[in-house]
Amino acid sequence: MIRATVWGENVHEQTSEVVREIYPKGIHNAIADGLAEDKDIQTRTATLQEKEHGLTEDVLNDTDVLLWWGHAAHDKVEDDIVSRVHKHVLEGMGLLVLHSGHYSKIFRRLMGTTCSLCWREAGEKERLWVCNPGHPIARGIDRYFEIEHTEMYGEPFGIPVPDEQIFISWFAGGEVFRSGATWTRGNGKVFYFRPGHETYPIYYHDDVKRVLKNGVKWAAPEGSRWVDSAPNIPVEKAPEPITSWGESVH
Repeated sequence: MIRATVWGENVHEQTSEVVREIYPKGIHNAIADGLAEDKDIQTRTATLQEKEHGLTEDVLNDTDVLLWWGHAAHDKVEDDIVSRVHKHVLEGMGLLVLHSGHYSKIFRRLMGTTCSLCWREAGEKERLWVCNPGHPIARGIDRYFEIEHTEMYGEPFGIPVPDEQIFISWFAGGEVFRSGATWTRGNGKVFYFRPGHETYPIYYHDDVKRVLKNGVKWAAPEGSRWVDSAPNIPVEKAPEPITSWGESVH
């Protein structure tokens, strides 16, 4: 089983009747329910309002892939928790950053850039083109799929050049956007996936759910977690016998 934790900001659901009507159990639970349709994925959720934002060391140690959805309260996420998640990604935990999570503290720290973009909220159509049909994240998707009504994100997108480009979006207003891209950070895999605005039922879309399931399976660690602790190896524990020579400042 792949252990997936879906982190949701859970703010719009508390303040907007429109969002509550679309996602009565919260966006995080809608995403988790979609993932749980796959028998190989075990899900749990965590939210901003919980102690340590629900992302304790125990939770992260028990997480193979973390999914991150945020929008209105990026600045409310404590820096200590961001550092904790960052450490776990470098050690091998997968991370899926969704929609407006492009401005989250964790994504910007991992990318090292502004992660800014152009946007428009007009409920226009989006067509997501598959750039890399052989990639496991695109498994089961045809040449493209469409979302009838969504928020537009447009280029330029202030991210480093992706390791792999999986999807590019075209919008009815004419803009395009790198809507599905991957990177490796340390021992961890990162996948950014654009669809998911809170006032549209995007996380019930079959192809969106398929991509998220594929993304979780792709981002799951392939080996054991690697702890980057930079330990000192004493002379007597070197793989081959050696004699210490010269002075040391340590």
